[in-house]
Amino acid sequence: MRKKVTKAIFPVAGLGTRFLPATKSVPKEIMTLVDRPLIQYAIDEARAAGIKEFIFVTSRGKGALEDYFDHAPTLEQDLRKKGKDELLEVLKDTNMDSGAIAYIRQHKALGLGHAVWCARRLVGNEPFAVILPDDVIAAEKPCLQQMVEAYNETGGNVVATMEVLPEKASSYGVLDVQEDMGHVVKVKGMVEKPPVGEAPSNLAVIGRYILNPSVLRSLNQMKSGAGGEIQLTDAIASEINGEHGVYGYRFRGQRFDCGSKSGFLQATVAFGLARDELRDDLLAYIRDVVHLDRAAE
Repeated sequence: MRKKVTKAIFPVAGLGTRFLPATKSVPKEIMTLVDRPLIQYAIDEARAAGIKEFIFVTSRGKGALEDYFDHAPTLEQDLRKKGKDELLEVLKDTNMDSGAIAYIRQHKALGLGHAVWCARRLVGNEPFAVILPDDVIAAEKPCLQQMVEAYNETGGNVVATMEVLPEKASSYGVLDVQEDMGHVVKVKGMVEKPPVGEAPSNLAVIGRYILNPSVLRSLNQMKSGAGGEIQLTDAIASEINGEHGVYGYRFRGQRFDCGSKSGFLQATVAFGLARDELRDDLLAYIRDVVHLDRAAE
């Protein structure tokens, strides 16, 4: 019987320099999208997919991230005393049971592959997910849950993929497709950040992965790839001709790159408009801004 995916790695060691000066003292992962930090969206998605063990690969200065998932007895007591039961319910999703979450330090920024390798002893010999919190995905059925269902069918390594414009492909790992089966594609090659015009397809890999533990053995070799970093894409590519193979999954949903300022702003608008209590005021403001811009022309 195929092992269930119950562990997930969250690489959160980055310094978030694109968001300075905010990230001088605030970890990027707890920057707020509407009223929830980015990491909460990732955790909620993982829980919906059946993840039970949460492994964070962190670095110095991430103490606020760890505190976020701790209980806050004083705050909870105050809310309870004031009868604010709805807010108490909101806080429940931010609390993690003892033993469910672990923190591993990545002492040197050697790439995503190295960050995943740092968690190898906690993963053991089990399939695992990797979630990049920068990629926030709005979907009726959470993206990782969709991927787990695909993994249960294929049994191989599964990477989330989306179509990108040819001129954007050089910013991603790109799939070379052997067989297109609709939502699932069988992969015959992967290229990390190909030069413009040389991408093998328009299917780019984004920050969701379900991987077999054999990927960690490839990472043990510590081979440098694009940008002089240890690339997770290279380790996954080494599995293509192996026992499990590699599959791309076209997820149903919209991905926002919240590692960039423009993507973060786009996500804020989209998630704000999705909230019943915010939609009308936000729409009215957007219409006013558009009207003023047109008038100025």
